[in-house]
Amino acid sequence: MYDTSSQPIGYYVENKNRLHQINRRDGKGNFYLKPNGVFYGATKGPWAVLSSDDFTKQVSKRPELGTQSGPMLLIDGKFNPHISQSGTSEKIRNAVGVDDRGQAHFVISDEPVSFGLLARMMRDHCKTPNALFLDGTVSSLWDPATGRLDAQFPLGPLIVVEKATKGVP
Repeated sequence: MYDTSSQPIGYYVENKNRLHQINRRDGKGNFYLKPNGVFYGATKGPWAVLSSDDFTKQVSKRPELGTQSGPMLLIDGKFNPHISQSGTSEKIRNAVGVDDRGQAHFVISDEPVSFGLLARMMRDHCKTPNALFLDGTVSSLWDPATGRLDAQFPLGPLIVVEKATKGVP
């Protein structure tokens, strides 16, 4: 998550350079809905998603890449207790989860969805026990393979996936 000037409001590491400290403060908005979390790893994997508190306790070596967002959607296969499984707030949303092999799974909705529906998708279809909400209303995807180019908002920070690991679809 980023502020209005496109600066990270939480932990951010790029090329092993920490550009912003972890943020465990309270506040308003999705980022501060606890627990929030960190998606991190290395270009060649493995990847992981941990709550910010667990990341702080368990990760001592700086990852190659890392970004903090929130809220966590799934924690060890269970719904974040602070999100509704059938909430009425629906927006275009995206998330990242990591499966038991350390493979990252990114999803973005085609239509507005609730946090609960997004969490179920990550758990049931992507098989990711830990999943992190990345963004909402301004979520966009450029997928040249399918011709999808969401261009309703100017792009700020982004995650680029160039190709899958050999043998992984």
